[in-house]
Amino acid sequence: MDLEARSLQPSIKATLLAKLREYKTDLNNLKTEVKRVTAANVSFAARDDLLESGSADTVAVSNDQKGRLLMSTERLNQSTDRIKDSRKTMLETEELGVSILQDLHQQRQSLLHAHKTLHGVDDNITKSKKILSAMSRRMSRNKWIVGSLLTAMVLAIIIILYFKLTR
Repeated sequence: MDLEARSLQPSIKATLLAKLREYKTDLNNLKTEVKRVTAANVSFAARDDLLESGSADTVAVSNDQKGRLLMSTERLNQSTDRIKDSRKTMLETEELGVSILQDLHQQRQSLLHAHKTLHGVDDNITKSKKILSAMSRRMSRNKWIVGSLLTAMVLAIIIILYFKLTR
């Protein structure tokens, strides 16, 4: 394992080598403890003490593991609740978004209808301007014609009066 750890990348290598050293020291401690227990001159009292301390350690480890398991379960439940709340918020947001999109669609349709109506009114105004300018030109032309006729009649009356009076 030592050779495998040394052949890895430097970032991973340091952590694995530290763990490996830790495991080696644990292994050496366990070996010395086994040698001590298996020694012939060890009395039964020392053996009983060792067994009692091991069972106490087992109970402490078991209680510690139970505590960690309960904490992990509580965290998992809290995470589940947060996920449910987030999902609920997401669905509400989605519904709100759909509602807003529908309103925007209706407003777009209204704007398009108003735009078409405005173009129709604009076309009608353009036609009205053309008709009014044509009427204005005709009116102006008719004024000139009436003025010319009036001037011609006045000239004709003057000429007729001149010839009647001079003769």
